[in-house]
Amino acid sequence: MQTTPITATLLRGALDVERTAHGLRPHRLPAWARAQCADGQLAMAEAQPSGVRLVFRTRATTIEVEALRTRTAYVGAPPRPDGMYDLLVDGRPAGQVSATGGNVRVVDMTTGSEETRRGPAGTVRFSGLAEGVKDIEIWLPYNETTELVELRTDAPVEPAPDSGRKVWLHHGSSISHGSDATGPTSTWPARAASLGGVELINLGLAGSALLDPFTARAMRDTPADLISVKIGINLVNADLMRLRAFAPAVHGFLDTIREGHPTTPLLVLSPILCPIHEDTPGPSMPDFTNLGEGRLQFVAAGDPAERAAGKLTLNVIRDELSRLVEQRAADDPHLHYLDGRALYGEADSAELPLPDQLHPDAATHLRMGERFAGLVFTGDGPFAAHS
Repeated sequence: MQTTPITATLLRGALDVERTAHGLRPHRLPAWARAQCADGQLAMAEAQPSGVRLVFRTRATTIEVEALRTRTAYVGAPPRPDGMYDLLVDGRPAGQVSATGGNVRVVDMTTGSEETRRGPAGTVRFSGLAEGVKDIEIWLPYNETTELVELRTDAPVEPAPDSGRKVWLHHGSSISHGSDATGPTSTWPARAASLGGVELINLGLAGSALLDPFTARAMRDTPADLISVKIGINLVNADLMRLRAFAPAVHGFLDTIREGHPTTPLLVLSPILCPIHEDTPGPSMPDFTNLGEGRLQFVAAGDPAERAAGKLTLNVIRDELSRLVEQRAADDPHLHYLDGRALYGEADSAELPLPDQLHPDAATHLRMGERFAGLVFTGDGPFAAHS
């Protein structure tokens, strides 16, 4: 087996890389942006490489990636599913495996305390691949922090040529990050990107789609042909702001993106249906009743009467986003709006309810990806003429 150093040239979907004592850690926000926020949730989310993949060309029939993972476990709950590595060969699914070993970040949600238990690196192995030159993509787990230690193959590796596909930059919440998808190529943005024939940069940041100025600046500075921002659910989850602050913050976020992408197709998506928060403000609070059975659910802790004081609900946010985009589109013909309930609405909720009241299941991720591709990348969709 030959060893190839893992460098940024072999990675797609990351905005930054960090050299650690073990290897290379991909990041989805640049170092300067990470330095502007001390929030632990954001630090964890942006270091989980949703949409990040190793990409190269080789004749190898066996490929090994040594990696040190850090996964999260919750006190009193059954173990979370392992993060998966998805292999694509010439764009087609060819295997899925998880790593062994690694660190475990143990969180006690009842007290807010946490500790990290250290473990060794593990090896991800794909074997029995077809002979001949092929383009390889290894998509990293969306739900584990990953330090890439070493790439080993039984034939030389070279960087893959430019695919020539357009780059789609997307920002959203944990739903865009991946939530309960079966693997990194099965998150709704990854599925939509595959169907749309585009290269994905996924800035879905669990719990952290909060109109942060540094996220807007990172998007401003990232080369992209197509851009979308999904706004709303985390603002309600965190009970972060009131209506008075919301519209100016959205304007500022979009203004910043437009500084670097003045004419790029830009799609604003409102939240998908979430029954507990349609007309009830946040914050969202965990319900530990069924935690011992492995079922963590969430409840809306706000009071609908608080809307009169400016508290945000999903319907309030949708109305405001629709109005705001219509206003801006008068001077920005490349700005578009999509109601998130077109991806997951009332009928979908009846058929595929959100298991924990907030996050879609694996089947819903695929449905949302297919819906997004059909509405946005084809026909008269806002990205159709540009993808």
